[in-house]
This record gives sequence, structure tokens and C-alpha cells, in this order.
Amino acid sequence: MMEWIANHSKTISAIASIGSFFIWLVYAQLLYHNFRRQRRPRVLINRGKSKGIDSLCIVSNMSAESIFIEHIIARLDTSHGSLLMDVTEFERSYQEGDEQGNNQQDGDSEQSAQEASSSSEWRISDTTRQGPLGSGDFLHIGTFSEVIERMARRNGISLDGHWPSNEQLEFQRLTLSIIGIYGSEDHPIGVERAFRLHDANGECALVPERWDSNRLSSRRQRHKLRKLLNRISGEDISEQSTFQPPSDEESRSKA
Repeated sequence: MMEWIANHSKTISAIASIGSFFIWLVYAQLLYHNFRRQRRPRVLINRGKSKGIDSLCIVSNMSAESIFIEHIIARLDTSHGSLLMDVTEFERSYQEGDEQGNNQQDGDSEQSAQEASSSSEWRISDTTRQGPLGSGDFLHIGTFSEVIERMARRNGISLDGHWPSNEQLEFQRLTLSIIGIYGSEDHPIGVERAFRLHDANGECALVPERWDSNRLSSRRQRHKLRKLLNRISGEDISEQSTFQPPSDEESRSKA
């Protein structure tokens, strides 16, 4: 046995070297995949509290680092074009002085000043959804029905329940997109999820088109998101809507 090993020592050494190489290669792959998993942004858009149109729209950050949310864009596809709207801000006007507490307090009312400061911070966070979202944290942007009602109200569409009063107009799909900055990276990241809207026994049903949110993190997609951010900063994204209200002739022909 020892003589055979001595005679084939070079072959055995070569096989052992190749085996060690593959072991280190697998180990390096595991380290690389673990590094990519930690550096990859992961944001989820989901329904909460229920599954219908009145469910909460929840945004969760499952990334290893915080994400700064820049914009939340809603797109409502209808039978007469699409509606676009930035729903980052709440439908509430910002009040001057919310960024700081009332400093004109009595000298012995330090606690009152702290409460006022805490109250002002709460008011700021209650007027916008823009800001950092920590790892493992989540926020909600209201219910899906509130988003649709807000877009309809902005565009002069009257509703009967959750559907347009005009029978010529039909809601088809609601898509929500999140644009943000991940960690210290320069390019923005994005995530979107689309939900189909259809009539279910007189009720508006909300059905996701995919089981998971669509991550927009490739180099090409990030470049497009950066262009979109530059465009949004200079104009109202609602101006890019293609929606055209039904004409009176269409309504009369339907009747």
C-alpha cells in the first residue's frame, strides 16, 4: 500500500490540490452570495389588515440597511387612459413652525417644551411619508381605496362606492411604485407592485398580479429612476397622465 502511494504520489497530490481548489471555490461563492444578500435592497409592498380594497397598503423594509423614501407614485390604469399621482405627502397642509417647538415657554416649563417639541415632530411625520425607513421597519400609506379616491378627486372623477359613477369609465389596475436611496449608494432604487381591479358581485376586488413586489435594482433600471427623479423634481408627475374623460357622445351612445 505504501509502495503504491509512493509510486502515485504526484497523481494523488494533483487530485488533492484540485479538490482543495473546488472547496475554496465553493466557500468563496458562499461568501459572495452572503455579501450580495446583505447589500441587496429588499422592499415589499403588501396588503395589511385585510385582502380587499379597504386593506392597508404596507411598505416594509427588509434590507440590511435603512432606505430613504423619496417618492411614492401611484398609477391608476382606466379604460380611458392612466392617472399618475405622487402620494408621498398626506392630504394635509404643512403649517409654519412645525419644524420647531414653541420656544416662548416659561423657565420652569421644560417638560412642556419637550412635549411641544415631541408634538411638532409628530406633526411633521404625519404630513409626509418621505424620510428614512429603518431595517425591519414598515409604514402604511393608508388604504388602497383612499389612494383611488384621492386620485379620482384630483381628476374630477365622481365615484359610486369604489367605482366611477360614469359607466363608460372603468378602473382596471392600480400600480404603486417606491423610489428611494439605499444606504450610501448614489443611484436610487425602486420597487413596484400592480393590483388588478375587477367587479366581484358588486364589490371592487383587489388582486395582486404577482405574488411578490418587483424590484427595480439593475443598473439600467436605476439609471431610468434617476432620470425620473430629475423630472419629478421639476414638474408635477400628474401632468404625465394620459387620462381623457369619457365624452358626452360616448355616454349618450351607451345609454
